[in-house]
Amino acid sequence: MALHKLLVDDFYDETYVLIAIHCRLEDYRLAYMINKFLAINLERKEKDLDLNYTSSSYPVYEWYNAANDITWNLIANICRKEEESVTSSGVLFNDDKQITKTYNLIPELKQVDFFIKISNDTRQVNEKLIISKLQSIPHIITSYTVDLSKVKSKEHLIF
Repeated sequence: MALHKLLVDDFYDETYVLIAIHCRLEDYRLAYMINKFLAINLERKEKDLDLNYTSSSYPVYEWYNAANDITWNLIANICRKEEESVTSSGVLFNDDKQITKTYNLIPELKQVDFFIKISNDTRQVNEKLIISKLQSIPHIITSYTVDLSKVKSKEHLIF
C-alpha cells in the first residue's frame, strides 16, 4: 500500500512578510512603542502560542486592519522558564535548584528577540517604510526582513 506524506508547505503559501527585531524591552512595552510609532493597534491575544505541549509559550499581539485586509502580529522569539534541576538520587545533600532554560520559537534565528508577521494575500506591504519607522524607535537595536526561504521551522508561525 502506498504511503502519502503531506507537508505543511503544501497548504500554506508564503503570503506574509516577516520582520526580525532585536530589542531588550518587555513584550508589552515593545507593543506600546510599535503602536505609537506605526499608528497601529496591537492587542495581546488571550492565549499565548504554546509549543511542545506547553513546554514553552510565546506572547502574541495582533491587529487586523480591515481597510487594507492586513493582519499584523508581534511574536516573541524567546521564552525563558525556570525548571527544577535534575539530580541523582545518591546525593548526600538534597539541594533543589532552579535552572532557567531558554527556548526559541524559530531556533535557527536565536539572536532575534521578536518578530513582526504581516499577513495579506496581495503582498502590498511597504517593508522599507515599516523598517525605517521601527528603526526610529529608540529602544530597538535593529530590524530587518527575514528571508523566508532560509527559515526551516515555518510551521511555528502558523496560528
